[in-house]
Amino acid sequence: MALFNHARSSRVGAPLALVGLLICAGCGSSNQASPTGASSTPSTPTAAAATSPDASPTAPATTSPSVTPSPIRAASTAAETCVRTAFNELTAAQRAGQLVMTGVPAGSPANYRTLVKTKHLGSVFLSGRTGDSQATIKKGLARLAVQKTKTTTIKLLVSVDQEGGKVQSLRGGAWTTIPSAKTQGTWSTSKLTSRTKAWVKQLQAAGVNMDLAPVADTVPTGTEKKNPPIGVFDRQYGTTSPKVSAAVTTVTSTMLAGKVVPTVKHFPGLGRVRYNTDTSTKAVDTVTTVTSPYLRPFQAGINAGAGAVMISSASYPKIDKKNIAAFSAPVITSLLRGRMKYQGVVMTDDVGQAVAVKAVPRGQRATRFISAGGDLVLTVVPGYATEMVNAIIAQAKSSSTFRAKVNASTLRVLQLKQESGLLTCS
Repeated sequence: MALFNHARSSRVGAPLALVGLLICAGCGSSNQASPTGASSTPSTPTAAAATSPDASPTAPATTSPSVTPSPIRAASTAAETCVRTAFNELTAAQRAGQLVMTGVPAGSPANYRTLVKTKHLGSVFLSGRTGDSQATIKKGLARLAVQKTKTTTIKLLVSVDQEGGKVQSLRGGAWTTIPSAKTQGTWSTSKLTSRTKAWVKQLQAAGVNMDLAPVADTVPTGTEKKNPPIGVFDRQYGTTSPKVSAAVTTVTSTMLAGKVVPTVKHFPGLGRVRYNTDTSTKAVDTVTTVTSPYLRPFQAGINAGAGAVMISSASYPKIDKKNIAAFSAPVITSLLRGRMKYQGVVMTDDVGQAVAVKAVPRGQRATRFISAGGDLVLTVVPGYATEMVNAIIAQAKSSSTFRAKVNASTLRVLQLKQESGLLTCS
């Protein structure tokens, strides 16, 4: 969601041998996903990029649109084998379940234990707010299903909106109050690092392994109060892309070091819209192009190793005149995965209750996102998860092209889990 229940994320390259696995596996089961990115070797911004907020970002070598990125990033042989094994042992329904993240109440996640188990859901999002202790939350999460195959154990991605300021779902009691990103952006690198370490440690203690943060949106100076999703709530680290890039790099790398998956959001940026995608269909960015300087903070997060990139539900007509970003191959596949070299998990903002997608049938919200190149579909409304999983299964069964995309997305999600200690093989 653009404010209260949402977040976004990143990653890079993998052995071409896995492409063969992807296509073959698609023949025997039913699920696909379009290419997601993984983060490449961190690149150092040029001096111009670091000093000029208006300069175009240093563009990575453009990937030909006809070339499909490898489904998973380069990994050690043992890790790669584990990911392959888990993938091969999952049924079509289980693969589809890995691609849907459902909202569960932050204070009572176990209430949806049956849904998570029966639909084989691979991820949950702690929605709403709670002041429950870390121990209490962890105990509730422990009651949710852990997926097991013949030789593997696959745990849940457990995410939360823990940015700070107005967007802090776990607060009060034993939880440290986190200042807004706008305040965090004024701190030194060492202070931001030490504070983030402390917040990440609390998430770990609660059993939360994914934060839908940091926000990589840049809100230009003087426009904050005209920007409902970000500026009005001080969710931005600064008003120039170099400033935001520095903070995003620090927060992303610190989360990774603390073994919590960072999710960079909301690609390709919500800093220049005048409406909130949660409440309106009019969120349109008429400025951003594929060379916009405001893409630089997202590239910084990718280069720092972000585990996921969250796609916004706004429109970007200078990139795609027909589709909102969440359903746009030009945004997800061509720009994010191709030009920006991201091969990790790509997820939606909330496509459950957001007004921006209200006109699209619920199941199609999932299938259109995956068709465009995305991987992980977030619905804050638990009741919609079943429709989305069923739609993915049905389309994968009827379309070999879509099934290949589901398989690729499943591989990316499994690799992220393996890297995060959530996928183990016996």
